[in-house]
Amino acid sequence: MKDSKQYVQENKDRFINELIELLKIPSVSADSAYTQDVINTAEAVKASLEKAGCDLVEMCETPGYPIIYGEKIIDKNLPTVLVYGHYDVQPADPIELWTSPPFEPVIKKTEIHPEGAIFARGACDDKGQMFMHVKALEYMIQNDALPCNVKFMIEGEEEVGSTSLSWFVKRNQEKLKNDVILISDTGMISNDQPSITTGLRGLSYVEVEVTGPNRDLHSGLYGGAVANPINVLAKMIASLHDENNHITIPGFYDKVEELSKEERAEMAKRPFSIEAYKKALDIEEVAGETGYDTNERNSIRPTLDVNGIWGGYTGEGAKTVIASKAYAKISMRLVPNQDWEEITELFKKHFESIAPKSVKVVVKPHHGGQGYVTPTDSIGYQAASKAYTDTFGKTPIPVRSGGSIPIVALFEEELNSKSIMMGFGLDSDAIHSPNEHFGVFNYLKGIETIPLFYKYFTELSK
Repeated sequence: MKDSKQYVQENKDRFINELIELLKIPSVSADSAYTQDVINTAEAVKASLEKAGCDLVEMCETPGYPIIYGEKIIDKNLPTVLVYGHYDVQPADPIELWTSPPFEPVIKKTEIHPEGAIFARGACDDKGQMFMHVKALEYMIQNDALPCNVKFMIEGEEEVGSTSLSWFVKRNQEKLKNDVILISDTGMISNDQPSITTGLRGLSYVEVEVTGPNRDLHSGLYGGAVANPINVLAKMIASLHDENNHITIPGFYDKVEELSKEERAEMAKRPFSIEAYKKALDIEEVAGETGYDTNERNSIRPTLDVNGIWGGYTGEGAKTVIASKAYAKISMRLVPNQDWEEITELFKKHFESIAPKSVKVVVKPHHGGQGYVTPTDSIGYQAASKAYTDTFGKTPIPVRSGGSIPIVALFEEELNSKSIMMGFGLDSDAIHSPNEHFGVFNYLKGIETIPLFYKYFTELSK
């Protein structure tokens, strides 16, 4: 029997080319113009699971995009691993900032990825990381190395809130029954130091609309006499943080989990260079909530950020106009104990209350999810730790991520299962941004490592 490292080396060109073909399909779930492309990607994922060796693969219809379900059951008395991933991707905008077309994948060498990285939308989030599991299954089946049962649940709406996944999970609890859920939609500290994500922040995402006059106005004839919705919106947004970058919404921090000095000291052991961090982002100084360092600000503290703002004339040249409306999209990353629906309501109530009478404000909730923390003393965590240690030669460090995977809390609630987040991406991979990429090393190392998780999880479950 070949070990996973040998199998990966023998098949690496094929593995890379198969991922590139998947990345060419623009499966943007947020934009209806790409509906057929999202469906085509679902069909491609289904075909890949069939080819990898699943005995049953289904394209399960939902109120939205289909969920691909696959399984390989070798013995019902053995543990079952449920793999979760998503095949949809973020919009590629702004296109002009990409150095190569977002859906024409290319491999480029970088300082961090001397072996090359695949540049394409979805390369890391999450097609590349999801596809590692498909190829890991192929290895285990081809080499008679699958030690337990495996199920796959790959969705197409993660980037827009996973509404259909929630619908699907609640209706298929027996079908999805498992002993542990395995997810690769997070990252690790570096290619030299692996880590396992043990915490995720929750999310509340809203859109706000500010309306002033009943039509766009001439800025000369009406300027200074009528409230400008763009000006008003800018002031309202600015007021959501105080001078210490503390969020000013009443009740926002009431349920925030405060970590002990000992827990914060453990977090501080994580290898981190503030100078390298600033250099990578081309900024002179970091910013954030007073009293916390950078890694605490982006993981254990809640945040509020404007993700988009628009209104008025934004075309070429000049147009002297006071816009009738102004808009913004705002996301709040939440920590354990903060309920996203409660926070959404607090935001709505506060934002409407601070609006001057010269405008009307509408707050439209989009989607959200709860935060999540997984224990480090579980069999799943121990199996993941041993797998990383084998392939990287270093014990992984537990870290809390600033990102959100809203459905992880849902899985625990509906399926009574813990999730293990074995990410292989890096912070520098530019997910959700132009020039997203995924290191060839990381992709292949994931395929090599994942089968060891199955091995150790099965052994530790006896």
